[in-house]
Amino acid sequence: MMNNSCKVTFYVVASAQQTTQTVACRLALKAWEQGHHVLVLVGDENEAVSLDKIMWDIPAGRFLPHSRGPADADTPVSIDVHGAEVAEGRDVVINLAEQAVSEPGRYKRLLEIVPGSDQQRQASRQKFRIYRDLGMEPETHKIR
Repeated sequence: MMNNSCKVTFYVVASAQQTTQTVACRLALKAWEQGHHVLVLVGDENEAVSLDKIMWDIPAGRFLPHSRGPADADTPVSIDVHGAEVAEGRDVVINLAEQAVSEPGRYKRLLEIVPGSDQQRQASRQKFRIYRDLGMEPETHKIR
């Protein structure tokens, strides 16, 4: 059953100084500080390892408690590969994978980060259409 109360937001990376991973780190920190349990979905295990390393340094001077793979409910931020079984209790999803999140209505918030290159944006355009076809009303914000 679809719950259309999920708020979907696309963040378009419009600055050469930002990457999808640095934006994901900032958004994950903000969501955690607001009391959410965050799931960051990536395309494959190499991306998971890379993002795990980046989360130790970004944002600078802050600690973002996180783990890779299916985390226990006490871990605020979990990094997992798209398509893996999602742990209960995650209410915010940050999607860095090329595929749309299945059953997005399970979550309060879905944050899609759109890469800077036009070639990589095709997958994001497709995901936007998928969510809209599910009856959701995605919003778009530019990240500079």
